[in-house]
Amino acid sequence: MNRSNVHLLDLPDEILLMILKKLNNVDVLYSLLDINNGRLNILAQENTFTNILKLVAICDFSLIDRFCIDILPRIHHNVKCFIFDSFCMKRFLLATDYPNLTELKILHFEQKFALDYLTKEASLRSIFQEQITNLTLINDDEDGMIRSLKNYTTNVYSHILTFFKNLKELSIVGSSAISMYPGLSLCYLPSATFSSPILTHLYINVKTFDDCLYLLDGRLRKLTTLCVNVYSIDEYSRIVHNMDKLFNLKCFSLKSFFRFKQYDKIVSLLRHMSYLEKLTLYLSIEGRNTVIDGTYVQHDILDYMPQLDSFTFYICTYVKTVDLSYKLSSEDIQQTLTNIGQQEHVTNIVNYIQGGIAACSIFSLPFEFDYLKHLGNKFPNIVFSNVTFLLVEDTNPFKHEFFIRINRSFPLLKYLRIFNKESQVLDDLMTFSSDNCQLHSIIEYLHLTRLDVRYAHRDYVEQFLNETKAFIPCLTVFEVDVDHLKAVTKDFTRKETRRNCAKVERIDTLGSLFYSEDVFLYFPSLY
Repeated sequence: MNRSNVHLLDLPDEILLMILKKLNNVDVLYSLLDINNGRLNILAQENTFTNILKLVAICDFSLIDRFCIDILPRIHHNVKCFIFDSFCMKRFLLATDYPNLTELKILHFEQKFALDYLTKEASLRSIFQEQITNLTLINDDEDGMIRSLKNYTTNVYSHILTFFKNLKELSIVGSSAISMYPGLSLCYLPSATFSSPILTHLYINVKTFDDCLYLLDGRLRKLTTLCVNVYSIDEYSRIVHNMDKLFNLKCFSLKSFFRFKQYDKIVSLLRHMSYLEKLTLYLSIEGRNTVIDGTYVQHDILDYMPQLDSFTFYICTYVKTVDLSYKLSSEDIQQTLTNIGQQEHVTNIVNYIQGGIAACSIFSLPFEFDYLKHLGNKFPNIVFSNVTFLLVEDTNPFKHEFFIRINRSFPLLKYLRIFNKESQVLDDLMTFSSDNCQLHSIIEYLHLTRLDVRYAHRDYVEQFLNETKAFIPCLTVFEVDVDHLKAVTKDFTRKETRRNCAKVERIDTLGSLFYSEDVFLYFPSLY
C-alpha cells in the first residue's frame, strides 16, 4: 500500500495545537513567529503560549534581543505571568507595556535585588506597585551568611509588602529541598512590620515558631492561606501571644525539618483553627516517652477541626528506647491509624538509629513531601515520587539489595546522606580485591547530584564509587571521609572507581585533603 506524504501544515489546527503544546512555549514563539506563514503565526499567539512566559537560563543575547524587539511587543496584551532570572528582568519588563500582567516569578533573588529595584529603580515602580498581585521569589541568599535577620526582615521582607501595594499572594521559597534562605524574624520588631491589609496567601520560612505566631496576630487580617517552614522552636520562649479564633484561615501548612520538644505549642496553635479546611504538617518531635500515633492526632488535632477536608502529614517521634514503658510495634501503631479512619491512606515506619533511639513516623499517602530523614532497612514497598532529599540510618548494615529498593522507591532522588558505621556483609558484596567479579546488578542513580558518606563505613564509599555496583552520571558534590576516599580509590589510581568521579565539581571532606595532581586527574571536573 502506498503511503501518502502528510506534511505538518496538512494537519488541522486542533492537532497542530496538541503537538505544539508539548513544546516549550518560548521555543514555539521564537520558531514560528515571522516565518512567512500566517496560520502558524496565529497559532503561536494563542493564549496557551503567551499567557505564561518562562524566560530563564537564556545565554543567547540574540534570542533576548529578538524577544524584546519583536516578539514581546506583538503578544504584550496576552502576557499575564513572567518567570525569569533577576538579572534579565528589567530588560524584559521594559520591552513594552503589559496591561494584563499580574504575576511575577523571579529566580536567583538576593538582598541586592530588593535594594536596587525596590528603592533606587524608578522605571519599574508602576508595574510593581500597580499591577502585580502575585509574587514568587526563589531566594538564593543563605541564612548563615546574613549578619542580622532583623535588618533582613525590615529591609527585604517588610519592604516587599510595603512596595507592592496590590500584592495578594507572596511566595518566598528556596532553590532546593535543603536550602535555607534567611528566615523571617519578627520578634521585638514593631507590630506594623511585615503587615498588609490585603494579603491573602503567604508562603515563607520563619526563624522561630514565635514568628509564625506573630504572623497570626492580626497584622495580616485577610490571610486565608499560610504556609511556613520553621527553623527552630524555642523551648525557653516566654513571649505571650494573644490570639483569637482564626476565622479567615482556611489553609495552613507547618513544616519543621529539625527536631523540637514543644509538641504542645503546636497543638495549642492548631486548636485556634477550627475553620480550617486544609492542613499540612511535617514535624520531628523529641523529648517524649510516648510515640505520637493516630490516637494523639485524632484527639489533639482532628477533633478540633470539624470543617477539615484535607490532611497531609508526616509526624516523626524520636524516643529513647530506655524511656519507653511499652514495646514498640508497627502493627499496633497502624491500628491506631485504622481507628481514625485512615487505614488506606496512612502508614508508619519504626526504625532504630544510633544512641538507642527509635524513630517512629506516621504519614499520609501518597507521600507529598520532598524531604525524608532516618529511613532504615525496613520501609513499606511504596514509591516516594516527590522526595529529592533522603537521609538513611540504621543500627544494622545496608546491603546492596537495600540500595536497589531505595533506587526503585525514590526515582527522583537528588541528595542522599548515609549514616551507618556498620560494615556491609562481605559475602553479599564485592570486596576491594574482587574488582573483576560481577556479583550484583549495577544500580543507576540517574538524578543523584549530591552524596554524603562522611559518617558512614568505608564500604558505602565502595558501594557508590565502584562502577560495577553503581552508576551516578550526575554526581557533582561528594562529601566523604578523606581516609575512606584514599582507601577505596587506592590513592586515586583505581580504575573501577574513576568513572563515578568524573563529574564531581566539589569535594567536602572529613579530614584534610591535599589537592595533588593525582586528585585533579581523578576528579577532572573539580574547580
